[in-house]
Amino acid sequence: MEAHGKTGRIEKLGAMELQDQVVFITGGAGGLGQAMCRKFAAEGARLVIGYRTSADAAERLAYELPGSGHSAKEAVVEDSTGLAALSVEIEAEYGRLDILINNAGITRFVPHGDLDSLDDDLIDDIFRTNWRGAFACVRACRSLLDAGDGGLIINISSIAGVTAMGSNIAYCASKAAMNSMTMSLARALAPRIRVVSLSPGLAETDFVSGLDQAWWDEQSERTPLQRLARPEDVAGAALAIATNLKFSNGCIIPLDGGRPLT
Repeated sequence: MEAHGKTGRIEKLGAMELQDQVVFITGGAGGLGQAMCRKFAAEGARLVIGYRTSADAAERLAYELPGSGHSAKEAVVEDSTGLAALSVEIEAEYGRLDILINNAGITRFVPHGDLDSLDDDLIDDIFRTNWRGAFACVRACRSLLDAGDGGLIINISSIAGVTAMGSNIAYCASKAAMNSMTMSLARALAPRIRVVSLSPGLAETDFVSGLDQAWWDEQSERTPLQRLARPEDVAGAALAIATNLKFSNGCIIPLDGGRPLT
């Protein structure tokens, strides 16, 4: 039996690992989010693409993905009440949730030595989105993830959470907090729900696309594999956690090209 996705590609039903599973990705219309949406949809999953302001991009992505059953949903991770309502909506529309990927995050470049520029509002915004928002998504979706055959939460962290080198001190601290949360939740939610942190190095996203070529070249040269992470690298690693690394729980999986070695 075959089905035609919107890409015109012929899919063989039952041949894909994640056929008909429901995957909710926050920040799903961004660079990393789009790559993960495409990767999971290609494996037969139905995507709930969470967005904050990029409704048009999320709707367009939902239409373009292979397969069917994809949707774009407003998911402001700072709004716990809205997330609870969204969980009810997902249950009503899909009847299940198999995978939650906490991908939404914010930051801004502030030199680590410039303490005055790292003002309280920026610190609060970073932790409200990067840590509290991820926790709020887990809290809102827990019952749905717990109801199936075994739920999975993937927290998109960063090498900055381990190396303390990143766009600013608060961002590094927020990702370290996410890693700690991953371990706490992995213990608390097992055995029904697995929780894993995926920790990329600097990735080729819109956040760094405006920086000059000399900066890109320097960052690549400081990485043993001589390049930055690509969105497709992150998407492939997330898929591996869902399909192959099924005995991994409470761990931080690096995806950094060996950058801490230099």
